[in-house]
Amino acid sequence: MKISIGRLVNFHGVRGEVKVLSDSDFAESRFSPGSTVEVDGTEYTIESYRTHKNFHMLKFKGIGSINEVEQLKGAEVIQEVDAVEIPLEEGEYHYREIIGLEVKLEDSLEVIGTVEDIFETGANDVWVVKGEKQYMIPYIEDVVKDVDLEQGHIIIHPMEGLLE
Repeated sequence: MKISIGRLVNFHGVRGEVKVLSDSDFAESRFSPGSTVEVDGTEYTIESYRTHKNFHMLKFKGIGSINEVEQLKGAEVIQEVDAVEIPLEEGEYHYREIIGLEVKLEDSLEVIGTVEDIFETGANDVWVVKGEKQYMIPYIEDVVKDVDLEQGHIIIHPMEGLLE
């Protein structure tokens, strides 16, 4: 199974280096030199990887000019889901497991929305939940009480002001 791990958003310089906005929870591992990715139906091997201003900068083997990659702007960067094997600790999840889950309130089990995105803030992840409103739910023990992948939902105990 293949998953989207980012979007090719621009270029850097004239030698074919590309800027990727990552959707991956393990970007350093997924973009490591020697890894392969698919962009717009073509497979590329990553020759070099670095970060620059919140972007992931990739250089593909055999690409030496911006002219060889400029048609890829806006394309998704795809990779086999198991291309990188990273063991998770208890309470850790892949983004693809969390995005799409329903979020329910602990006391009433009322559905407030669905997780649409995840932001990494350094201290903890923040889950973007879209329902009648958009909510920013911090992935912390005091708020997230249960993640049930089999049932497809998350139970939260909202702190005061969180859902306003």
